[in-house]
Amino acid sequence: MSVHIAAQKGEIAKTVLQPGDPLRAKYIVENFMEDVRLVSQTRNIFYYTGLYKGREVSVGASGMGVPSIGIYSYELYTEYDVDTIIRIGTCGAYTPELKVFDVLNVENAASESTYAKFAWGIEEEILTHQGNVFSVINDTARNLSLDLKTTNIHTSDIFYRKNPGTPEIAVKHNCTAVEMEAFALFANAQYLGKNAATLLTVSDIIPTGEFISADMREKALTPMIELALETAISL
Repeated sequence: MSVHIAAQKGEIAKTVLQPGDPLRAKYIVENFMEDVRLVSQTRNIFYYTGLYKGREVSVGASGMGVPSIGIYSYELYTEYDVDTIIRIGTCGAYTPELKVFDVLNVENAASESTYAKFAWGIEEEILTHQGNVFSVINDTARNLSLDLKTTNIHTSDIFYRKNPGTPEIAVKHNCTAVEMEAFALFANAQYLGKNAATLLTVSDIIPTGEFISADMREKALTPMIELALETAISL
C-alpha cells in the first residue's frame, strides 16, 4: 500500500491507463475488459486490474489537476513498479482547426506550473512524452485506421480565467489545446526514468463554443479508450 492507493504489491499491472474521473475508470473496465477486480478505492479514487484480450492492464483515476496526477502517478511508478502510464482525458481546443471528437497524441506539454521545478529541479516550461509509448500509440492508431493527430498542448492550473483568449505560453509553444495534467505526468516520468504518454479527445472548441454534449461523451471517448487499450497490450 502507498499513502493514497490501497492496492497490495503485485495487484497493479505494469501498464496503467489513467483517466481523470474515477467513474470513467469504472466505465472503461465494465465495458472493455474482463476478469476485473477493484484493487483500491481510497478517497473514492478507483483502481482496477483486469484483462484486455488476455493481457493484464490496470485502470485508475488521476484526479483533476497537476497536484493530483503528480501524487498518483508518482506512487504508481515508485510503490507499484509501474513502467508505463497512459493518461486518457479530454481537452479544449484553442483553434477551430481542431474539431470535437478529434483524438490527440501529445508530443509536448507546456505549462506555467512550478511542479517540475520545485519537485525535481526540472527548469523547462515544456516537457516531452517519455519512452517509446508515444510511437507505439502512433503505430497502433495506423493499424486501427484511426485518424490521430500529434500536437503540443498547454497544461494549465486554471480552468476559469479573467482574460479570454489563448494564453501567451500556448502561443509561444504552438499548443493547439489545453488540459490540466500531462505536464506533471511527463515530469515524474522524466525524473524517474519511466514511460508516459497522454491521449486526449477534444471535447470543446474554445473560440466557437462548440462542445460534446453530456449524453454523447462516453460514445465520443470510445476511439481513444480502445486505442489506449490496444497500445497497452502492444508494449
